[in-house]
Amino acid sequence: MSTPPLHRHQLAWLAPTGWRDVLARSWEPTLHDSLRRWACEPWPLVVTRQPVPSQACGSIALGLPTPAAWGRRRLSIPASREHVLFFGEFPEAVHVAAMLPAPDRAAWRHLCDDLGAAGVLPRVHGSFGWQWLTGMGYVHADSDVDVCIEVSDAGQADAVAALLHAASCLGRRLDGELVFERGRAVAWREWTDWRAGRVKSVLVRHLHGCTLSRDPRVDSPLPAESLS
Repeated sequence: MSTPPLHRHQLAWLAPTGWRDVLARSWEPTLHDSLRRWACEPWPLVVTRQPVPSQACGSIALGLPTPAAWGRRRLSIPASREHVLFFGEFPEAVHVAAMLPAPDRAAWRHLCDDLGAAGVLPRVHGSFGWQWLTGMGYVHADSDVDVCIEVSDAGQADAVAALLHAASCLGRRLDGELVFERGRAVAWREWTDWRAGRVKSVLVRHLHGCTLSRDPRVDSPLPAESLS
């Protein structure tokens, strides 16, 4: 059976053999205890920036942002792809409505309905996504709501960005990305500025890093000297 291609914000559940390899590495005692609890739940890790395919050697770069009780650390955890039981996704945006302040919940559900009508499925990652998955304390008073929304073309991206802008009256800052073909992701606010002509280029994030581009819809990175 073929394995799915990797993408950013993808979740990965490790098999027990994979966790044994992880726990056998040299960790600080408190981190080792935390990772052992994570493995016992079991909770997922997240796909992070990957080496270029020619350097991958069957390994996947995974990550774990720890909750507040564990120091809010960002752990890098390489694992063998054969030790991944299955992949999954962060929750659909509508599922985190109950985590928002009561006055914002109706507006949030309305935004989710409007995005659905625009033909997209918003998902929430970041603090809200991790707290929804684990029940651990990730969200704090200044936490953004981070969304990830796949779009098919510029017209759909414009419609989605307009809906997100209109929802900026929510009590939480609404952050996140529009994801184009082949996983090219652009912050929705940067997309809005680029479409309005306020900026000439935007930062495009992808599985192997990021590039500055004059047109995020296509592979059009600026010359290397433009990034210095």
